[in-house]
Amino acid sequence: MNFYADILRPCLFRLDAETAHHLALTGLKLTPAPVLRALFGAAVKKPVRLFGVTFPNPVGLAAGMDKNAGVLGAWEALGFGFVEAGTVTARAQPGNDKPRCFRYPRQQALINRMGFNNPGAEAVARALSSLKSSGRWPRIPVGLNIGKSKVTPLEEAASDYAASFRRLLPYGDFFVINVSSPNTPGLRQLQDRESLAAIIRALKEIDPSKPLLVKIAPDLPDDAVREMAGLAEEEGLAGLIATNTTLDHSSVPAENDQTGGLSGSPLLSRSTQVLRILSSHTDLPIIASGGVMSAESAREKLDAGASLVQIYTGFIYRGPGLIRDIVGIWNPPG
Repeated sequence: MNFYADILRPCLFRLDAETAHHLALTGLKLTPAPVLRALFGAAVKKPVRLFGVTFPNPVGLAAGMDKNAGVLGAWEALGFGFVEAGTVTARAQPGNDKPRCFRYPRQQALINRMGFNNPGAEAVARALSSLKSSGRWPRIPVGLNIGKSKVTPLEEAASDYAASFRRLLPYGDFFVINVSSPNTPGLRQLQDRESLAAIIRALKEIDPSKPLLVKIAPDLPDDAVREMAGLAEEEGLAGLIATNTTLDHSSVPAENDQTGGLSGSPLLSRSTQVLRILSSHTDLPIIASGGVMSAESAREKLDAGASLVQIYTGFIYRGPGLIRDIVGIWNPPG
């Protein structure tokens, strides 16, 4: 019997997606790590070292699941090789109106329009400080994903990102600049060269040694993807994440469609195409995120040039067993 597929997932899927999300996080927070390991299996080691950080295995949790970095230890216990928490903004914000997260089991997909709901960088930093002082800090790398506060004008974006970065700096092994969520008005405009360069430079002025990555949208034209690779090298980024969710909902029946970013199986092809373009134009590490629902789809990412992979929707549909499946096939060339 598969505990997740046969027992846990059917119970969670009886609830609406956001309620199930909160219930799952509460359960993870209350369940001791040894119990999680007993239920879901021991972590598999296959170390990867990138931008000065050692990852125990190449499978990470993508941003969006642990928005407030509230259950970091649980992800290590479940077998992840790293976690990317967030998105965190400088100012606390409630996000968009509910309902704002929707499952599409037939398509093996999700649509969300959460809107960066989080308590703000100050509150997250206090919680992380408390966790660190307790001695329960996870032994896997922690990435922190930062985004623009909704109320901050686009022309003030660099200082907004800098405020979050400065406050969270002691707690992230690496940081991810999120300029690609479709759920904050105007955010994707920050993917243009001038705006993004200003954000990167503002963060590097605070700490030039901290690894910075940018997460990009799958909906960028190919030329813009190639330009992003060049910008990443020019500005000294540690790497890139390909990709965020998509606004292409062609896989979803029109009568069931919702506004928001789509993730899961329908995203695999375009996300991998973006990864392939990036990897052919830069030698920087690329973390592949988007449509990783199986070991086979992770193999596609590896073959396309990924250095690591992240899962979110695949984790919701497949559970922790997916981590071990992917690690089992992960054998980078050389």
